[in-house]
Amino acid sequence: MFTAEERARARDRVIQMARADDRISGGAVTGSAALGNEDPWSDIDLSFGVVDDVDPEDVLADWTERLMPELGALHHWDLRSGPTIYRVLLLPGGLELDVAVTPRAQFGARGPSFRLVFGESVERAPASPPTAGDLIGLGWLSALDARAAIARGRPWAAEYWIGSVRDQALALACLRLGEPAAYARGIDRLPGNVVAPYRQALVRSLDPDELRRALATATELYLAEVGQVDGALAERLRAPLADALSQGGEP
Repeated sequence: MFTAEERARARDRVIQMARADDRISGGAVTGSAALGNEDPWSDIDLSFGVVDDVDPEDVLADWTERLMPELGALHHWDLRSGPTIYRVLLLPGGLELDVAVTPRAQFGARGPSFRLVFGESVERAPASPPTAGDLIGLGWLSALDARAAIARGRPWAAEYWIGSVRDQALALACLRLGEPAAYARGIDRLPGNVVAPYRQALVRSLDPDELRRALATATELYLAEVGQVDGALAERLRAPLADALSQGGEP
């Protein structure tokens, strides 16, 4: 396990490197460190603006070539979101280093977890949370896929999709109660009486009867949350989800 001192040294080294790079227009600490609530398990989140006429991928390639041996990085991969590329590096001790690069014209805060440490940034519209409509759609899609997986004798796929039904329902609960709905960030802030029933939606084995039981429970919880958004829609969804709600076997 990495230490807080190791995390601080790695973060400071990347910021120092970025300050010295004339291709960088600004740098920010993001994530929990920007809010002042790091804990022993927090990773490193950094974001940088890249000047015009420079390819952000070239910056990442150069930095990665230097950081891999210097920080002892074990692996890296990229996640793209809009104009931003996140290079995610795994450092010794299980320390995650996320380095985001964005063209200067679009480099700026999209939420409170952004603290500019040098250079400049622009005003950006806040990031949009998941919508109830999207979560509802993903929920019924997951329930149908789970039921099909059980019928096809694909228990691991069924377990995956049952978990997705549960996740969409919990995300809807987060939206309803004003908690962050993305990436399970708000689930542990939900009241105990809200999350307690979801224990029964956990898959306990890959036995078909158990998969059907967990799916039926997850689907009922999902429909209850849909009903909080649109009662008529929840009732309309019951018919196409009848198989998912049934704990019986194939006819």
